[in-house]
Amino acid sequence: MLRTVKIDKFRGFPSFELQNLGRLNLLVGTNNSGKTSILEAIQLLCSRSNLEPLIETMRKRGEYFVAEDIRRPRRELDIRHLFYNHEIEPGSQFSVSGVNANISESFTASIKLQIPRRDGLHTDAADQLTIFENEDFDGRLDDRVLEFTIKWMYGENEEIWDRPLSINGGLDDEYIRRFRAIGIAKKNQIKTQFINSSALTAQKMIELFEEIVLTPEENLLQEALQIVDPNIERIASVSSKNMRLESRLRLESRDGFVVRLRGQEQRVPIGSMGDGIWRMLGLALATVGAADGVLFVDEIDTGLHFSTMSDMWRLIWGAAKRLNVQVFATTHSSDCWTSLASLASQEDTEENGITIQRIERDKSASIVFNEREIVIAANRGIEVR
Repeated sequence: MLRTVKIDKFRGFPSFELQNLGRLNLLVGTNNSGKTSILEAIQLLCSRSNLEPLIETMRKRGEYFVAEDIRRPRRELDIRHLFYNHEIEPGSQFSVSGVNANISESFTASIKLQIPRRDGLHTDAADQLTIFENEDFDGRLDDRVLEFTIKWMYGENEEIWDRPLSINGGLDDEYIRRFRAIGIAKKNQIKTQFINSSALTAQKMIELFEEIVLTPEENLLQEALQIVDPNIERIASVSSKNMRLESRLRLESRDGFVVRLRGQEQRVPIGSMGDGIWRMLGLALATVGAADGVLFVDEIDTGLHFSTMSDMWRLIWGAAKRLNVQVFATTHSSDCWTSLASLASQEDTEENGITIQRIERDKSASIVFNEREIVIAANRGIEVR
């Protein structure tokens, strides 16, 4: 598990550090304090050579543009928004680093300047003195090419991936999709699952469900749904062509699942059951899908009534311990963190098992509350958000 995380010049953070992390970490703070950005940064670090989360993060934020091409329109990621102050130039860099099981690891992205040689190849700007000495290069700005470089370090091992940016400063997402992990990065990949405030898509949930069905972890799904509605006896996926088509056509679709209710013979589409059922199903599926990895949940309380939150935390805590999952979640809700305090006071949590990390944008580190401090704050009515 990660015990510390340091973020430098990523999005709105010039420098920020999380310390004394536990198995379950709840991030709190005001609007626009950067809680979601911290989740994204940690996911980049944990995903290592898997760059799909980078594409998904920027797509959901609308940080891309469509570039016209003679052959086909293509989507380019506007990577400026990953860097502090939304600006890039040669030498720009951001990094996320941490300590995981006593092994240091880091994810560093940087912008380099390439200058074309007469033979059509490119060289790093650091070598340009040699170029000028040996070739008649006029140094026109139009000839410069910016390159986006990512370096992973895991212990003493490192992997480097780089691609040129377009003239607009964009990165073709096909470059990333074609990338396949190699070497040490592939060997040390871990699973991550990210649930944003609008929940997982129906297609993603069906994929996770099909990996769990008829395994011991399937019982966790029923337990999760019964937190919201005790009358639910069973859940099943319905992966007909029509439902899959509907899910693709409507991103917010809640197709793909039906439930059986106690005392009823007719199955009920899960979309008829309300927001809480869908949210709890997504949380359970993602927790199992992150076994031996990391689960990220933005605004974890979304769609849940305060009376269900203690049971929600108990479910996630039990599954996270059993499946070796580290959890990072955010909330604005007082009910959410006080219900976590209830768990911390009742459960036999290991040392540094549960933390609340308060994020303040003008601070260089989070304010950490351990289990004992969380319980004291809740009992005395002290605001931690």
